[in-house]
Amino acid sequence: MERESFEDQEVADYLNKYYISIKVDREERPDIDHIYMEVCQALTGHGGWPLTIIMTPDQKPFFAGTYYPKTDRMGMQGLMTILKAVTSVWQNNRAALSDSGNKIINFINKDLTSKEYDFTSDIFDIAYSSYRNYFDPVYGGFGNAPKFPTPHNLMFLLRYWKLTNEKEALDMVEKTLDSMYRGGIYDHIGFGFSRYSTDRKWLVPHFEKMLYDNALLAITYLEAYQVTQISKYGQIAGDILSYVLRDMTSPEGGFYCAEDADSEGVEGKFYLWALDEIMKILGDKEGEDFCRFYNINREGNFEGKNIPNLINKDNSFEDIKRYDQSREKLFREREKRIHPFKDDKILTSWNGLMIAAMAMAGRILHDERYTLAAIRAAEFIFNNLVREDGRLLSRYRDRKADILAYSEDYAFFVMGLIELYETTYEPDYLKKALTLTDELIKLFWDSKGGGLFIYCFRRRKMSVS
Repeated sequence: MERESFEDQEVADYLNKYYISIKVDREERPDIDHIYMEVCQALTGHGGWPLTIIMTPDQKPFFAGTYYPKTDRMGMQGLMTILKAVTSVWQNNRAALSDSGNKIINFINKDLTSKEYDFTSDIFDIAYSSYRNYFDPVYGGFGNAPKFPTPHNLMFLLRYWKLTNEKEALDMVEKTLDSMYRGGIYDHIGFGFSRYSTDRKWLVPHFEKMLYDNALLAITYLEAYQVTQISKYGQIAGDILSYVLRDMTSPEGGFYCAEDADSEGVEGKFYLWALDEIMKILGDKEGEDFCRFYNINREGNFEGKNIPNLINKDNSFEDIKRYDQSREKLFREREKRIHPFKDDKILTSWNGLMIAAMAMAGRILHDERYTLAAIRAAEFIFNNLVREDGRLLSRYRDRKADILAYSEDYAFFVMGLIELYETTYEPDYLKKALTLTDELIKLFWDSKGGGLFIYCFRRRKMSVS
């Protein structure tokens, strides 16, 4: 939407004439994102990103949606159509929009303060039943398309299996982990997972790679390895983290946020292969073997080119590893391409997750590289994202830390420190985790309704001024 609309001159001219445009990085400001996602869900029944909000000058939202093309397309209203319609109403019936905004604000405030839930032991069975109903028995995962990895679902199922010995819960985890790894959502040349699959089979990803996805997926594969003792799960986790160490780690030791889906203005271009290109790099015999193994052909499986994948293959993990030499040749050649843009923000929350993954891998896989990376990242946060008064900060970029930490920053960093303690038995990590937990409760605890606020109760009244 940025490339299609916001960088378009016609759209820019119209917005500049009739609107005040504000672009919010939801990774830097999850508090703002959370509030206006509630608005979107209240108005439309669903949410998603990019999130589009139109509000009055006094910050009363009256329109919400997600993606819009520039012009009308296949029954979907275009952004220009919406902007012109809103402008017309604003000029002719401004009071109606203001009234609509007031109703939305009142609804959201009531909804946020009136929720109460009874917590009983059968909630685990209810959750498991829900996962069973949405599970895809053919390709793993949940639902149809687009299909997200949802590692938190898999972590729950592993714990449910441990609690109840329900074998089907473990089977669902193994089916999903195997299918995702064999799909195009996994980068078989350079490792790491993309954000989601556009299809049920996990073949065609949205090629963006996110730090938090890869942290949580590495943890899930590690936990599956612990439970099953199937070595491939540990090796896949190690490959994910090797990608992070190679491509997503700053010189100072922090972990970057993401890599874009696009390069040279084309989605997935960095990751796609023509058959002739592979044959030229590997030669006839090696190239034919590799292409047959990874479902690569002349027609391609995505816009005339190929996403390497192992869908509908029953080869063992040992068979896959036999192609490592060919994979490395292709990787070296791919490195010569123009890389996708790297989002080099360093977020405390996502770094906490990756610290946890690295520390776990160091302990479970007996590989000191991962432990040292976790230690270095934790030191980076303490040295760069903690104020002189001890308050944790959320974001670091260009040698500058900013934005007071949210509850997820505290929670995920504490998680990472606890895993570091369990790996190193260094008591200082546990002491710091306890100190941060005390601070988390002091700043974010909801004394009336229980639970934790997303952002500090001292600044709950939000604005984007």
